[in-house]
Amino acid sequence: MIERLWQLLLELREFVFANFDPFRDALDIALVALAIYWVLALIRGTRAVQILVGLLVLLGFNLASEIFQLVTLRLILETFLSSAVLIIIVVFQQDIRRALARVGRGFFTAVSARQESQMLEEVVRAAQALSRRRVGALIVLERETGLDDQLEAGTPLDANVAKELLISLFQPASPLHDGAVLIQQGRLASAGCILPLTARADLAEGLGTRHRAALGITEETDAVTVVVSEQTGGISVGMGGELAQGLDGPRLRVLLRDILSGEQRELARAAEAAAVETAEAARGDEDPASVAGVGARRAGSAP
Repeated sequence: MIERLWQLLLELREFVFANFDPFRDALDIALVALAIYWVLALIRGTRAVQILVGLLVLLGFNLASEIFQLVTLRLILETFLSSAVLIIIVVFQQDIRRALARVGRGFFTAVSARQESQMLEEVVRAAQALSRRRVGALIVLERETGLDDQLEAGTPLDANVAKELLISLFQPASPLHDGAVLIQQGRLASAGCILPLTARADLAEGLGTRHRAALGITEETDAVTVVVSEQTGGISVGMGGELAQGLDGPRLRVLLRDILSGEQRELARAAEAAAVETAEAARGDEDPASVAGVGARRAGSAP
């Protein structure tokens, strides 16, 4: 085994000295490193990371089987990994589509920061109003992955995003209130859309079809969903197959801003950061006397 390793090192040394070009190889290494970093940044916080780790473990076993001459294990792994390219395409199809969409996005005009801010404000105000009235709602915000092949039915609208329009669409008397509203490129693209449902069995009790649909679409794409519960009026945000619940207007505003701006890529951290920011803003608006009064009331009500 030691002789085999030594022979491999000698062959590698001869290959390097025979083919080494400082400028070309430095450029090659820099480009590969940049590509690897870009891929890791793209899949960070998604389920693709766990799948990638599993593939790397299999590659490690394959290398070990070659070094230690484990013929049977090597034959099985080589047979499996011979279709590695096809496996990667199938497993990472959503991430590949997202990456290609991100590359192509630079050639087209994106939604301006002002339009995005105005759109988010209308969504937040509508969610607050629907929450107060306990009217169920499901709003899908498209990001980099196109959603046209993930949605069923739906009535095209192509309208400006407005609080009043969103509220009217989700009224029980509206024929489109049972489906989801889709927002694409800062515009209200369609309503009454049917989303894929998550197959998870570990959801909290009380989460109905709207929440399952909100999770289902975020498991398959990078979309962000806003859900208003018809039973409790609670506001939730879905992203990456996870759900942040119990949001109010200010926290919803900060959370959506941080996610859509790219400042936050993981829902749990984004929700925590939004809670901290809104709490600090609330403390900044209160004078010391009112803060003391709130503290005294909380202390007096504690068991």
